[in-house]
Parts: sequence; C-alpha cells; structure tokens
Amino acid sequence: MEANKQNVKTQKHHMGMRAKNRISNIIAYIVLVLMSIIWLIPFFCILMESFRCESTWQVGYVFPHQWGFDNYINLFKETDFGKWYLNTFIIALFVAVFQTIIVLSVSYTLSRLRFKGRKLLMNICLVLGMFPGFLTLIVLYRVLSGFNLTGPNSVPGLILVGVASSGMGYYVSKGYFDTIPRSLDEAARIDGATRFQVFYKVIMPLAKPIVIYTILTAFMGPWGDFLFASYIAHGTSKGMNVAVGLQSLISSPASLASSYTMFCAGGVLVAIPVTVLFMFLQKYYVEGVTGGAVKG
Repeated sequence: MEANKQNVKTQKHHMGMRAKNRISNIIAYIVLVLMSIIWLIPFFCILMESFRCESTWQVGYVFPHQWGFDNYINLFKETDFGKWYLNTFIIALFVAVFQTIIVLSVSYTLSRLRFKGRKLLMNICLVLGMFPGFLTLIVLYRVLSGFNLTGPNSVPGLILVGVASSGMGYYVSKGYFDTIPRSLDEAARIDGATRFQVFYKVIMPLAKPIVIYTILTAFMGPWGDFLFASYIAHGTSKGMNVAVGLQSLISSPASLASSYTMFCAGGVLVAIPVTVLFMFLQKYYVEGVTGGAVKG
C-alpha cells in the first residue's frame, strides 16, 4: 500500500512538472511571437510603402490604395541606384574574400603556433580594437585623398580600408580553432603535410561554420556602411554606395516629399541579399558564433 501511494505521488509530481513545463513553454513562445511581430512591423511598413503609387510622400496609413512597381522602376530611371548597388556589391565582395583569408590565416597562426611576441601582439590588437573607428576618419581620408581614392574613385579606397586592418578581428575565429584538437595537426605533420596543407586540407573542412561566419560578417560591414562611405564619397554620386545614395534621396524636406517611396523601394532591394544569405546560412552562423565564444 505504501509503495502504491508513493508511486501515485511520484506520477502526480511528474505530471505536475510536465504541466508547468508546458505552460512555461507556451508563455515563452507567445512572448517570442509578440517580440517578432513588433520587430517585423517597421519592415512590413517599408515593404508596403515601396508598392504605394498614389503618392510619394509619407502618409498615415499602411496599406497602399494603388499598388504597383512604379517606385522600383523610377528608382533605377531617375537615380544612380544601379551604380550605387554595383559599387556596394563590389566593395562587399572583395572585402569578404580578402578579409576572410586574412582573418582565418591570422587566427590559425595565433591558435596553433607559439612564437616570441605572440601575447604582446594579441594584447596590442585587443587594445587598438577598443578605440572607435571614427577616430581615424580624418587620417584615412587624408591618406586616401593623397592616392586619389576619394570621390568618384572611392570604391577601391573603401576596399583598401576594409581589408587593411581585418587581421585584428581574429578573436572569434581563433576561439573556434582552439576547439579543434591539436592532435589532428600533429598527425598530419607526421604524415608529411606542410603547415599550409594542414590549414587547408585538415582544419578548413572542420571549420566550415566559422568560415561562413567570417564571410557573412565581412560582407555585412561594407554592405551597410554609411559613416565612412559618405565621408569618402563626399557627395559624388559615382562613388556612393547604396546607404549613402539612399540617404541623399531624403536629405532635405523637398526630396523627402518627392522620393520617400523610392527610398523605401531601395531599402527593400538592399535587404534582399542579406536576408537570403542569413536564411540559407543561419545554422552555420550560429555554430560559428557559439563555437568561437570560448576562452583562448
């Protein structure tokens, strides 16, 4: 009898715990759904504004009275959006490729090799990384201006700046490489592999998440850059990226009234590549962040 009572109490306890867990999960899902809806409302409004054809200024309603693609067509016909978009893509692509190569090479070196001055180099990079980038705007502009890499020639200048100091962003990648057993390197070296072969043929296949994470972060930086890009382009449409170009459409009250819906259409087009990349590579992005967040 006592055993049966104990079993009944245990079952009731388990049922109560399951019910509490179910209720807590439901509450958590409701909160997350509400947060997602609140977060998506501005993007939904911008999307609706981009299809509004009855007016070009800001209005007090969300759903257009007249739907169409006029704003997208006028964006390419009346502005240099195609040039801005191409400039941004070229900058982001070159920076993503070269920055990924440099970051992964520096991260592997600091993770696997032990040499004199290694700790000092890491500390210097850490300290320098604490200073905000806008402190160097004037110096960088003077240097790029001396090489005629501003204004209409700002695209190679922005690529150069984006790649130049990329090695300092080794922290997350190095943390991920630290999680890969060093015994794999030693086994490959015993079999006659060079350092580069170990890096390319052994470590890289195991580090796919951090490679994709590095590519995404390197691509995102130039794609959404406004402050430095506007400073380097200094009003020259030929050298603008999409962020600077779209801002010029609404830089005054008159242009805001006449170009607001085109601005929204441009915002939608700018968001598409990044959204697609994150949708397909989200799993690797999360693995790269969590895998690299270790003490190294």
